[in-house]
Amino acid sequence: MSTTDAVTFWDDVYAARPAAVDPRPNARLTETVTSLPPGDALDLGCGDGGDALWLAGQGWHVTAVDISAVAVGRLAALARSRGLDDRVVTVRHDLHESFPQGDFDLICADYLHTPHDLDRAAVLRSAARALRLGGRLLVVDHGSAAPWSWNQDPGVRYPSPREVAAQVDLDPATWTVERADTPRRNATGPGGRTAEITDHVLLIRRTA
Repeated sequence: MSTTDAVTFWDDVYAARPAAVDPRPNARLTETVTSLPPGDALDLGCGDGGDALWLAGQGWHVTAVDISAVAVGRLAALARSRGLDDRVVTVRHDLHESFPQGDFDLICADYLHTPHDLDRAAVLRSAARALRLGGRLLVVDHGSAAPWSWNQDPGVRYPSPREVAAQVDLDPATWTVERADTPRRNATGPGGRTAEITDHVLLIRRTA
């Protein structure tokens, strides 16, 4: 499908739901990052902005990227309203076409799933190459579908973290897998709905 189709799809997804007033950060992000010193972070597929705003509040400088102009516009407004616009830069960017420039201490790819064309393994390889020495790439994928997910296909298969790592195919002499597991948690969706879901968590560190 064309880039125009993907942009329209995601703009429609965000426009169809109310703007988040207080978006929450991903639980896997907060448990991973709390002990790390702040630096430069890249948030791939920033969505409502919970991760970017939380990171900025912890002292990180964040480049927040999404294909949807609706999403990045809302996040920019939230950052300004919280006095965090000096720490959050929002960019509309199509990862199917190119990858953001820069070097980072942390790159987050939380639920970077789409029904449109995207070579995710190539994107994650680009992300790993954009890490500074000691930097980390956190990939959080769906391991199950929440009731409010846009993808309710009962036949969908969720690759394990180790399978994702194998697809990305990074040189172990340069990058180390620090975490690859499938924890469960209670999640809250639009309208306050709750459900128990499975996350697939992959954490990669650049060691050389």
